[in-house]
Amino acid sequence: MKNIGFIGTGIMGAAMAGHLLDGGFAVSVYNRTKAKAEGLLAKGAKWCESPGACAQGQDVVITIVGYPKDVEEVYLGANGVLASASPGTYVVDMTTSSPLLAEKIFRVAQEKGIFAVDAPVTGGDVGAKNATLSILVGGEEAAFTALQPVFAAMGNNIVHMGGAGAGQKAKACNQIAIAGALAGACEAFAYAQASGLDIEKTYQAISQGAAGSFQMNNVVRRGLSGDFAPGFMLKHFGKDLAIGTETSAAYGAALPVLGQVLSQVRQLERQKEGDKGTQALLHYYGLDKQ
Repeated sequence: MKNIGFIGTGIMGAAMAGHLLDGGFAVSVYNRTKAKAEGLLAKGAKWCESPGACAQGQDVVITIVGYPKDVEEVYLGANGVLASASPGTYVVDMTTSSPLLAEKIFRVAQEKGIFAVDAPVTGGDVGAKNATLSILVGGEEAAFTALQPVFAAMGNNIVHMGGAGAGQKAKACNQIAIAGALAGACEAFAYAQASGLDIEKTYQAISQGAAGSFQMNNVVRRGLSGDFAPGFMLKHFGKDLAIGTETSAAYGAALPVLGQVLSQVRQLERQKEGDKGTQALLHYYGLDKQ
């Protein structure tokens, strides 16, 4: 497992591929925008002109792209990963995507003698940079075991969740939990502002107690300081929440908070805030730099 094709070198992917290079793996990369891969090329990665080319001759192919439609194109397209990878290759989709699509990719890969796992990550840009991501893996246990050295270069909480699609289901759980925590923190400061409290004093008073959370102390904290640069883009969060709402209906789960937060995110996307970080949810409540 020394030769890795890595497709998708955005905020998360570039850092993850960099850790693989640092770990001694031979990494080939493809990204729709080549400029986003320049840092990796300077470190010794090989550039490929297409997803298919990036999958040829590899032991492992890793993808972390934008949306389920991108995953489907990269894997199942005419010049995609499954059309180009050799039997025995391990293919690992680390995008947050649909569990139903993950199951489809697994079936097609299996027919070709390729080992497919879904392995979405959580931990944001900080986790990607520090190689401390949580990696939620769905697929055969033998493939999970074989991929341990690869996963260990990128994360430190690596959990086999079950069969194909289970990693994506677990990631949906993660994003559903974040939705409530993020919106709750934003609402707390909306109440503080409306009731005449000092926002900064309120943050200092409640963030270290039972109300404190990663979302409050890291994400919302940045927004309250006027920093809306993306650690994780709001539009990608909206994509994740949409996956949760669509599949929850199929599974018979009623998730009203998730639906409410998705509606708020969609409103902000219509206001052209989708490229900001998830802390931009503060703007739904009329909060900005204090």
